[in-house]
Amino acid sequence: MSRTPQPSRLNLTALAQGEQVLAGRTPLADLARLAAEVPPEAAAPADIRWDIRVEWRPRSGASDELWLHLEAGAEVPLSCQRCLAPAVHSLEVDRWFRFVESEAVAEAEDDESEEDLLVLEPQFDLLALLEDELLMSLPLVPMHAQCPSEPVFRAGEDEAPAPARPNPFAALAQLKKKAD
Repeated sequence: MSRTPQPSRLNLTALAQGEQVLAGRTPLADLARLAAEVPPEAAAPADIRWDIRVEWRPRSGASDELWLHLEAGAEVPLSCQRCLAPAVHSLEVDRWFRFVESEAVAEAEDDESEEDLLVLEPQFDLLALLEDELLMSLPLVPMHAQCPSEPVFRAGEDEAPAPARPNPFAALAQLKKKAD
């Protein structure tokens, strides 16, 4: 009987040796930071679909490197910045990551490498990586392509008029007349 690996505790080296592809669905509520972006009045969003492939890639003159390919997608409702109603946005991730043995190696190689570097841990948390990547794919300003209703702007109906203040230059003019 084979066990399905938990996405929050993956052994990536074992997955790479077995050349497995993992796929799954995760409820948005399991990703608290991303779920916080969803307005309370929005309909319940669909699950986040994801799949990963982990592989060893040979490297000349050195040991093989561990790589992870992440593909994910979700339809997430966000607050439209024009009309403030929920607007569904499609978030997509398609990225490769290379693993290194320590944070020091990652820092040393980060400037010269084109790929994203991660530190290899005994139990890798895929959900944390998934949430980070989806948060980075959020639009800067979420908006509908065409708002369902045009926002209504009213200028100052509820505002009280500012009290009239005496003109300070009028007081100076009075002082000048008295001096003449």
